[in-house]
Amino acid sequence: MAESADCIVVGAGVVGLAVARAFAAYGREVLVLEAERTIGTGVSSRSSEVIHAGIYYLPHSLKARLCVSGRDQLYEYCNTRNVEHRRLGKLIVATSEPQVLDLHRYADQAAANGVADLRLLTGQEVRSIEPSVRCVAGLLSPSTGIIDSHGLMIAYQADIEAHGGTILFNTRVLRGTLFSSGVQLEIEGGTSVSAGTVVNAGGLQAQALSSRMEGIPHASIPDLHLAKGHYFTLSGRSPFKRLVYPIANEAGLGTHVTLDLSGRARFGPDVQWIDHVDYTFNTDRRALFCRAIREYYPDLDESCLQPGYVGIRPKVCGPGQPSADFCICGPAAHGGAPYAALYGIESPGLTASLALGTYVARMFEQA
Repeated sequence: MAESADCIVVGAGVVGLAVARAFAAYGREVLVLEAERTIGTGVSSRSSEVIHAGIYYLPHSLKARLCVSGRDQLYEYCNTRNVEHRRLGKLIVATSEPQVLDLHRYADQAAANGVADLRLLTGQEVRSIEPSVRCVAGLLSPSTGIIDSHGLMIAYQADIEAHGGTILFNTRVLRGTLFSSGVQLEIEGGTSVSAGTVVNAGGLQAQALSSRMEGIPHASIPDLHLAKGHYFTLSGRSPFKRLVYPIANEAGLGTHVTLDLSGRARFGPDVQWIDHVDYTFNTDRRALFCRAIREYYPDLDESCLQPGYVGIRPKVCGPGQPSADFCICGPAAHGGAPYAALYGIESPGLTASLALGTYVARMFEQA
């Protein structure tokens, strides 16, 4: 490894790759450092792979702004780069009359975010397009879709390399020091490298890395809360043509139906707060899943519900706290030092990835 670099991005998940891609497109010499042996082995490999429309997020928040702009950029990018995806559409369903008010609230919030294609449906209208779904009303989002997230990351990697960037795997950053003119990083194995710009896109490890960076006050680093989510798959043919979501809860979007690109249905994620990274699948969650799913899919055959996989969301809000925005701390938050840290990049991080990359790169233009 060279002893100095122009721009270093730590983390080769979908957001880290998108950030590196944006810097490379601006003509920066980019080096991506990834602790694992390949791209996207953490949060990015264990998501719902949904392209979100921009419904749930508070108007003017980073999540709202970057999701809506990122969604449009992502569909265009997928078409241009032949990344497999499908604009299936999504139904948010109210299973009781009081929840209909939530649908109207979603519609109003989405309109404030610039999502203009939602349509309120009666329960009968929902059944006409999704016969297996039982509800009193629904909200149809035609702009929601699904994507091959690994294929997307491969395309981002190709863009980085086409612009002269490099990704180093099995390269773990141990610690570093911030200076006004750059950042010094110490790499496992005894290597030290200085960079004019460093972006911490470490996902679940972002807070831990910043806590090992000399020059960053510990109080400026938000707490990390780990929300473990299980996904169960549905064996046999899917009864759904679209994604189906219940009304969201305080910790997430509820136990919803997503489809993969082969048409197979999966349910999840649930929310289980944990204090350390643990990808063990807890099959005891099945009963909770069945109860939640039957609220809108009463014909569920429990024997068809099979363990799938586990994901962990890096949240900056904990149990009982309101949902938090993306937390992106740039040079202004670090005394002008050319360092940025991305905390709490959960959903809609994949959807927003292109917009996130541009947002972060531009922070350094304005520093």
